[in-house]
Amino acid sequence: MIRLRPLAALSAALMLASGPPVSAQQAAPPPSTAPAPAQTNPLPTTTAPNPMPAPGKSPAPAPEQSVVPPPAAQTAVGTPATAAPTRPTLIEKAGEPGDVDEVTLPAKPAAILSGKTKWEEAVPNLKQAFARIEADLAKIGVAPAGRPLAVFTRTDDDGFEFEAMIPVAAAPNPAPADADGLRFGTTPAGKALRFAHRGSYESIDSTYETLTAYLDAKDIVVQDRFVEEYATDLKDGTDDNLDVNIFALVK
Repeated sequence: MIRLRPLAALSAALMLASGPPVSAQQAAPPPSTAPAPAQTNPLPTTTAPNPMPAPGKSPAPAPEQSVVPPPAAQTAVGTPATAAPTRPTLIEKAGEPGDVDEVTLPAKPAAILSGKTKWEEAVPNLKQAFARIEADLAKIGVAPAGRPLAVFTRTDDDGFEFEAMIPVAAAPNPAPADADGLRFGTTPAGKALRFAHRGSYESIDSTYETLTAYLDAKDIVVQDRFVEEYATDLKDGTDDNLDVNIFALVK
Protein backbone atom coordinates (compact mmCIF):
# COMPACT_ATOMS: atom_id res chain seq x y z
CA MET A 1 0.00 0.00 0.00
CA ILE A 2 1.43 3.42 -0.98
CA ARG A 3 1.72 5.89 1.87
CA LEU A 4 0.64 9.28 0.59
CA ARG A 5 2.98 11.24 2.81
CA PRO A 6 6.08 9.66 4.42
CA LEU A 7 6.32 10.47 8.11
CA ALA A 8 9.93 11.59 7.73
CA ALA A 9 9.14 14.60 5.53
CA LEU A 10 6.27 15.95 7.59
CA SER A 11 7.76 15.06 10.97
CA ALA A 12 11.04 16.76 10.11
CA ALA A 13 9.16 19.97 9.37
CA LEU A 14 7.13 19.64 12.56
CA MET A 15 10.31 19.16 14.61
CA LEU A 16 11.49 22.58 13.47
CA ALA A 17 8.51 24.08 15.26
CA SER A 18 9.62 22.77 18.66
CA GLY A 19 12.79 24.87 18.79
CA PRO A 20 13.07 28.47 20.08
CA PRO A 21 11.98 31.21 17.69
CA VAL A 22 14.80 32.27 15.44
CA SER A 23 14.85 35.50 13.50
CA ALA A 24 15.77 34.64 9.98
CA GLN A 25 15.85 36.46 6.73
CA GLN A 26 13.42 34.84 4.36
CA ALA A 27 14.03 34.67 0.68
CA ALA A 28 11.83 36.89 -1.39
CA PRO A 29 10.18 35.36 -4.45
CA PRO A 30 12.50 35.42 -7.47
CA PRO A 31 11.94 38.31 -9.85
CA SER A 32 9.62 37.73 -12.70
CA THR A 33 11.26 36.33 -15.80
CA ALA A 34 8.26 36.78 -18.07
CA PRO A 35 9.37 37.43 -21.63
CA ALA A 36 8.95 40.89 -23.10
CA PRO A 37 5.91 41.43 -25.31
CA ALA A 38 6.45 40.18 -28.81
CA GLN A 39 7.26 42.83 -31.45
CA THR A 40 4.86 43.09 -34.36
CA ASN A 41 6.21 43.74 -37.83
CA PRO A 42 4.14 45.79 -40.30
CA LEU A 43 3.01 43.92 -43.37
CA PRO A 44 4.87 44.92 -46.59
CA THR A 45 2.99 47.08 -49.07
CA THR A 46 2.39 45.09 -52.29
CA THR A 47 -0.40 47.09 -53.94
CA ALA A 48 0.71 48.96 -57.07
CA PRO A 49 -0.32 52.63 -57.38
CA ASN A 50 -3.58 53.31 -59.26
CA PRO A 51 -2.99 53.64 -63.04
CA MET A 52 -3.66 56.97 -64.76
CA PRO A 53 -7.24 57.09 -66.08
CA ALA A 54 -7.59 56.86 -69.85
CA PRO A 55 -8.82 60.04 -71.58
CA GLY A 56 -12.60 60.07 -71.99
CA LYS A 57 -13.21 57.16 -69.64
CA SER A 58 -14.68 57.27 -66.22
CA PRO A 59 -12.69 55.58 -63.49
CA ALA A 60 -13.90 52.11 -62.56
CA PRO A 61 -15.85 52.01 -59.31
CA ALA A 62 -14.04 50.51 -56.33
CA PRO A 63 -15.21 47.00 -55.46
CA GLU A 64 -17.58 46.76 -52.55
CA GLN A 65 -16.12 45.36 -49.36
CA SER A 66 -18.20 43.30 -47.03
CA VAL A 67 -17.83 44.22 -43.38
CA VAL A 68 -17.82 41.22 -41.08
CA PRO A 69 -18.56 42.10 -37.50
CA PRO A 70 -16.27 40.64 -34.84
CA PRO A 71 -17.50 37.52 -33.05
CA ALA A 72 -18.55 39.51 -30.00
CA ALA A 73 -20.80 41.69 -32.13
CA GLN A 74 -22.48 38.64 -33.66
CA THR A 75 -23.54 37.36 -30.25
CA ALA A 76 -27.10 38.15 -29.39
CA VAL A 77 -27.42 41.01 -26.94
CA GLY A 78 -28.30 39.88 -23.46
CA THR A 79 -26.96 36.34 -23.88
CA PRO A 80 -23.24 36.55 -22.99
CA ALA A 81 -21.43 33.34 -22.24
CA THR A 82 -20.51 33.39 -18.54
CA ALA A 83 -18.39 30.89 -16.64
CA ALA A 84 -19.56 29.41 -13.39
CA PRO A 85 -18.26 31.37 -10.40
CA THR A 86 -15.28 29.84 -8.65
CA ARG A 87 -14.53 29.93 -4.94
CA PRO A 88 -11.52 32.10 -4.09
CA THR A 89 -8.34 30.85 -2.46
CA LEU A 90 -7.00 32.44 0.72
CA ILE A 91 -4.38 34.35 -1.28
CA GLU A 92 -5.67 35.79 -4.55
CA LYS A 93 -2.39 35.59 -6.48
CA ALA A 94 -1.52 31.99 -7.32
CA GLY A 95 1.87 30.55 -6.41
CA GLU A 96 4.32 28.82 -8.72
CA PRO A 97 5.89 25.41 -8.04
CA GLY A 98 9.43 25.83 -6.79
CA ASP A 99 8.77 29.30 -5.38
CA VAL A 100 8.46 30.19 -1.70
CA ASP A 101 6.09 33.08 -1.06
CA GLU A 102 5.83 35.14 2.10
CA VAL A 103 2.11 35.73 2.64
CA THR A 104 -0.28 36.87 5.34
CA LEU A 105 -3.25 34.56 5.74
CA PRO A 106 -6.56 36.26 6.57
CA ALA A 107 -8.79 34.91 9.33
CA LYS A 108 -11.97 33.85 7.55
CA PRO A 109 -15.13 32.39 9.10
CA ALA A 110 -15.25 28.67 8.41
CA ALA A 111 -17.24 25.52 9.05
CA ILE A 112 -14.95 22.99 10.74
CA LEU A 113 -15.03 19.22 11.17
CA SER A 114 -12.32 17.34 13.08
CA GLY A 115 -11.17 13.88 12.05
CA LYS A 116 -8.31 11.43 11.84
CA THR A 117 -7.21 8.97 9.23
CA LYS A 118 -4.54 6.50 8.24
CA TRP A 119 -2.03 7.70 5.67
CA GLU A 120 -3.24 5.34 2.94
CA GLU A 121 -6.84 6.52 3.44
CA ALA A 122 -6.09 10.24 3.53
CA VAL A 123 -7.70 11.28 0.24
CA PRO A 124 -11.04 9.45 0.60
CA ASN A 125 -11.40 10.50 4.25
CA LEU A 126 -10.62 14.14 3.52
CA LYS A 127 -13.10 14.08 0.64
CA GLN A 128 -15.72 12.57 2.93
CA ALA A 129 -15.13 15.27 5.56
CA PHE A 130 -15.54 18.05 2.99
CA ALA A 131 -18.71 16.43 1.64
CA ARG A 132 -20.19 16.27 5.15
CA ILE A 133 -19.44 19.95 5.71
CA GLU A 134 -21.03 20.89 2.38
CA ALA A 135 -24.15 18.84 3.19
CA ASP A 136 -24.53 20.39 6.65
CA LEU A 137 -24.06 23.89 5.25
CA ALA A 138 -26.78 23.22 2.67
CA LYS A 139 -29.18 22.13 5.43
CA ILE A 140 -28.82 25.44 7.29
CA GLY A 141 -28.72 27.59 4.15
CA VAL A 142 -25.10 28.77 4.42
CA ALA A 143 -23.13 29.01 1.17
CA PRO A 144 -19.42 28.08 0.98
CA ALA A 145 -17.19 31.07 0.21
CA GLY A 146 -13.75 29.54 -0.30
CA ARG A 147 -11.72 26.49 -1.18
CA PRO A 148 -11.53 23.49 1.21
CA LEU A 149 -8.62 23.33 3.66
CA ALA A 150 -7.10 20.64 5.86
CA VAL A 151 -5.13 21.65 8.95
CA PHE A 152 -2.80 18.87 10.10
CA THR A 153 -2.66 18.98 13.89
CA ARG A 154 -0.88 15.72 14.76
CA THR A 155 0.99 12.96 12.92
CA ASP A 156 2.37 9.53 13.80
CA ASP A 157 3.46 6.33 12.05
CA ASP A 158 -0.11 5.22 11.34
CA GLY A 159 -1.76 8.45 10.23
CA PHE A 160 -2.72 11.96 11.27
CA GLU A 161 -5.37 14.10 12.92
CA PHE A 162 -6.82 17.01 11.02
CA GLU A 163 -9.40 19.78 10.93
CA ALA A 164 -11.30 19.99 7.65
CA MET A 165 -12.48 23.53 6.92
CA ILE A 166 -14.61 25.31 4.33
CA PRO A 167 -14.68 29.12 4.51
CA VAL A 168 -18.07 30.88 4.60
CA ALA A 169 -19.05 34.54 4.21
CA ALA A 170 -20.24 34.70 7.81
CA ALA A 171 -20.95 32.20 10.55
CA PRO A 172 -24.66 31.86 11.37
CA ASN A 173 -25.77 33.75 14.47
CA PRO A 174 -26.86 32.10 16.59
CA ALA A 175 -24.82 29.09 15.58
CA PRO A 176 -26.88 25.91 15.12
CA ALA A 177 -26.47 23.02 17.51
CA ASP A 178 -23.53 20.78 16.66
CA ALA A 179 -24.48 18.25 14.01
CA ASP A 180 -22.07 15.39 13.39
CA GLY A 181 -19.31 17.42 15.06
CA LEU A 182 -19.66 20.45 12.77
CA ARG A 183 -18.73 23.75 14.39
CA PHE A 184 -17.83 27.27 13.27
CA GLY A 185 -14.54 29.07 13.80
CA THR A 186 -11.89 30.79 11.70
CA THR A 187 -9.18 29.66 9.30
CA PRO A 188 -5.53 29.86 10.44
CA ALA A 189 -4.23 33.42 10.13
CA GLY A 190 -0.95 35.32 10.23
CA LYS A 191 2.44 35.25 8.57
CA ALA A 192 3.08 32.11 6.56
CA LEU A 193 5.27 30.62 3.85
CA ARG A 194 3.44 29.21 0.85
CA PHE A 195 4.74 26.25 -1.13
CA ALA A 196 2.72 25.44 -4.26
CA HIS A 197 2.26 21.79 -5.26
CA ARG A 198 1.17 20.81 -8.76
CA GLY A 199 0.61 17.12 -9.41
CA SER A 200 -0.87 14.07 -7.78
CA TYR A 201 -1.38 13.82 -4.03
CA GLU A 202 0.83 10.75 -4.03
CA SER A 203 3.72 12.94 -5.27
CA ILE A 204 3.21 15.67 -2.65
CA ASP A 205 6.13 14.16 -0.67
CA SER A 206 8.62 16.07 -2.83
CA THR A 207 7.00 19.42 -2.01
CA TYR A 208 7.13 18.65 1.72
CA GLU A 209 10.78 17.68 1.37
CA THR A 210 11.43 21.05 -0.31
CA LEU A 211 9.55 22.77 2.52
CA THR A 212 11.55 20.94 5.19
CA ALA A 213 14.89 21.68 3.50
CA TYR A 214 14.00 25.36 3.10
CA LEU A 215 13.01 25.81 6.75
CA ASP A 216 16.17 24.02 7.88
CA ALA A 217 18.47 26.02 5.58
CA LYS A 218 16.92 29.35 6.61
CA ASP A 219 16.69 28.34 10.31
CA ILE A 220 13.01 29.32 10.36
CA VAL A 221 10.79 28.12 13.19
CA VAL A 222 7.16 27.41 12.35
CA GLN A 223 4.08 26.36 14.24
CA ASP A 224 3.46 22.66 14.78
CA ARG A 225 0.72 22.48 12.17
CA PHE A 226 0.52 22.78 8.40
CA VAL A 227 -2.33 23.87 6.16
CA GLU A 228 -3.23 22.37 2.81
CA GLU A 229 -5.61 24.36 0.62
CA TYR A 230 -7.06 22.52 -2.36
CA ALA A 231 -7.30 25.03 -5.20
CA THR A 232 -8.71 22.26 -7.41
CA ASP A 233 -11.05 19.46 -6.38
CA LEU A 234 -9.47 16.60 -4.46
CA LYS A 235 -10.49 13.61 -6.59
CA ASP A 236 -8.05 10.77 -5.94
CA GLY A 237 -4.42 10.23 -5.09
CA THR A 238 -3.32 9.84 -8.73
CA ASP A 239 -4.92 12.97 -10.21
CA ASP A 240 -2.03 14.85 -11.85
CA ASN A 241 -4.12 18.02 -12.19
CA LEU A 242 -4.30 18.60 -8.45
CA ASP A 243 -3.34 22.09 -7.28
CA VAL A 244 -2.50 22.43 -3.58
CA ASN A 245 -1.23 25.40 -1.57
CA ILE A 246 0.78 24.29 1.46
CA PHE A 247 1.18 26.91 4.20
CA ALA A 248 3.77 26.78 6.99
CA LEU A 249 2.74 29.22 9.73
CA VAL A 250 5.72 31.18 11.00
CA LYS A 251 6.17 31.62 14.77
